[in-house]
Amino acid sequence: MHPMLNIGIRAARNAGKVIVRAIEQLDKVEVQAKGTNDFVTSADLSAEEAIIETLKKSYPDHTIVGEECGVIKGKDDDFQWIIDPINGTTNFIKGIPHFSVSIALKVKGKLDQAIIFDPSRGELFTASRGKGAQLNGFRIRVKQHKELSGAIVATGFPYKHKQHSNAYLEMFKTLFTKSSDLRSSGSPALDLAYVAAGRVDGYFQIGLKPWESAAGELLIIEAGGLVTDFVGDHNHTVSGNTVAACPRLLKTILKDIRPHLGEALNK
Repeated sequence: MHPMLNIGIRAARNAGKVIVRAIEQLDKVEVQAKGTNDFVTSADLSAEEAIIETLKKSYPDHTIVGEECGVIKGKDDDFQWIIDPINGTTNFIKGIPHFSVSIALKVKGKLDQAIIFDPSRGELFTASRGKGAQLNGFRIRVKQHKELSGAIVATGFPYKHKQHSNAYLEMFKTLFTKSSDLRSSGSPALDLAYVAAGRVDGYFQIGLKPWESAAGELLIIEAGGLVTDFVGDHNHTVSGNTVAACPRLLKTILKDIRPHLGEALNK
């Protein structure tokens, strides 16, 4: 195992311990609103602290980019850890056991290591660049669906981007009509991990943040899939508009959503 992946796993598991303890006393978890439909809890902050402490202990000069902590600039900016202590905070607040710890490492701007840990199920998704993707140590691959018929597509409702509601609902309607089903779980990181593991066949969402998508993107690539923006390019790291699937299904999804994008999402 790559030593930096090993440290990332340790950080994710340490965060998981914090989260599991918090689940047992949810009534004592403090919740604050960061914005409309956007929350942070004391558990998010404690889990993030556990991740940062673990990473900094081994790699004190690395940069850390997090949902709550912002950018913690290190002396060696070639190494950037991108962290989300609880991806699926609303699920966590409601006691829905579907959320995850997401940690990715970029080396000189390229995704190099990925960890997504589901503390409720004890499932650990990992990937190293060029080495494939694993679930609890076993190799995983994306499903090679050729068409939407029979496929299950995951998505996330654009609750932070309601100005795109009409475009999103048209995309949803088209894909729902042609596919077996659409699912929205509330944890984008787990959705992407499930694409990598072949549990769902594709994924699309508006406006993902890097800490939500970075680890999942490497997992999917190493599992034989592709991740693009809504027009098949690689601007998704900027726009957050993300589509993921095996190559042939991704091409089909892009074709079906294209008529509904409009100028704002056509990037």
